[in-house]
Amino acid sequence: MIPDVSKALSWLEANPAVLNGINRGIERETLRVTPDGHLTMTKHPETLGASLTHKWITTDFAESLLEFITPVDSDIEKTIGFLNDLHRYTAKNLNNEKMWPLSMPCYINKEEDITLAQYGTSNLGRFKTLYREGLKNRYSALMQTISGVHYNFSLPLSFWQAWLGVKDAESGKEQISDGYFKLIRNYYRFGWIIPYLFGASPAICSSFLRGRDTALSFEQTEKGTCYLPYATSLRMSDLGYTNKSQSDLNITFNSLHTYVAGLKDAIHRPSAEFAAMGLKKEGKYLQLNTNVLQIENELYAPIRPKRVTETGESPSDALLRGGVEYIEVRSLDINPFTAIGVDETQIRFLDLFLIWCAVADSPEMTSEELNCCRKNWNKVILEGRKPNLDIGIGRGIELQPLKVVGQELFADLERVAEVLDSCSGTQYQSVCKELVKMFEDPSLTFSARVLERMKTQGIVGFGLELADKYHQELTNESYSILNDERFFAERDASIERQYNLEQQDSMSFEDYLKLHAGS
Repeated sequence: MIPDVSKALSWLEANPAVLNGINRGIERETLRVTPDGHLTMTKHPETLGASLTHKWITTDFAESLLEFITPVDSDIEKTIGFLNDLHRYTAKNLNNEKMWPLSMPCYINKEEDITLAQYGTSNLGRFKTLYREGLKNRYSALMQTISGVHYNFSLPLSFWQAWLGVKDAESGKEQISDGYFKLIRNYYRFGWIIPYLFGASPAICSSFLRGRDTALSFEQTEKGTCYLPYATSLRMSDLGYTNKSQSDLNITFNSLHTYVAGLKDAIHRPSAEFAAMGLKKEGKYLQLNTNVLQIENELYAPIRPKRVTETGESPSDALLRGGVEYIEVRSLDINPFTAIGVDETQIRFLDLFLIWCAVADSPEMTSEELNCCRKNWNKVILEGRKPNLDIGIGRGIELQPLKVVGQELFADLERVAEVLDSCSGTQYQSVCKELVKMFEDPSLTFSARVLERMKTQGIVGFGLELADKYHQELTNESYSILNDERFFAERDASIERQYNLEQQDSMSFEDYLKLHAGS
């Protein structure tokens, strides 16, 4: 029913040291809200520094949408501690505002209340804001206020050397990239397990649906909360971060080169829909260009192959230059049961699952199989806790009970957990014991627990209660890794870096656009 990974697991059990040195990084988004649960309309606080150039605290789509970024590290506790400190410092510098603890947005009176993220007067800053203008005009600003957590993960070189026989990262970059793409294909096949376990957006505020056509039959509470009874992650549904206009893109995950070719085709392929919108209106740019994707980051995907880019380099050119360096998991809703939106249990689960995806058999994937995988995801996203739900396995043809597939997968993950725990403790094994119960009892899942509260309190009431609680916690806690001096230094350095960028510009914005966006 799932791939037979017994040989691979036996190999891991005989070579546990190859997993030493897994690197991780976390990006967490959160809206700033007013004391009554409305979207704040204030600028990004100056005390947090310049969002364009700050290493750790930036903004995503909107001026009110914070994003926290941890450095790459192999120590889970250090990563969690760093993320906690970013939240502690920010909470102390928000004046009367709070951080929204849910993926689906707070009450938004009208779309005009959403101010695009502002990055100053440099060409780069103006480019980033215009890209967001394009997103607003293409997909609506409301959709862009949805928040999530991104988990960046890389296996150590020692793993690839032992598993694939490569000598070093440079000479082995093609094989390592192939290894990561095998991981990605298995993620598409089985990654629906993430919204099942951790999806925490089974409901939305009725203000989010204003003027929006949807085929979903929502039930509604007296407090203006719309929900689906068995949904797990509406953030991942057609209401959120999926994009129908991208569904016919021929982007496959069978090799680095076919993936990049598909991506490059999409950023150069004209779109009749976006051309009809126009590039400019009354002298003001509406989007970077009228292609299917303005830039590569516009591709919505639950997972991405990544490499750190050099100055002026596109993500796909970085991949071609050095191969896949790490993968970015994009399927995590904000965890409302912690002030920082993600917890150690989730990190350890993702480690286990991604290692399994890397070692399990992973044949190449046809477009038909990819579509079957997407249907599986959508089924879990909209009705994952429905009793006796079946899931497509084996190229999507054979239907099996989700509960059985999940339990079989955890039987493998427990063996991976024993390998990771072999040096110290039983933390990974404890995660398995805790999470596998969710297949026998769906009421233990995040979405079930969240929905129970939202039905009685409404999404705004529930979110505000948690926002107040976490604000109190964070402002009263001491830093664990950073300190005010380091925050002040990075704040000042970020402001100086932005100023220098603005002074160094030598070409017009129109020429910059032609160079970087093909407009």
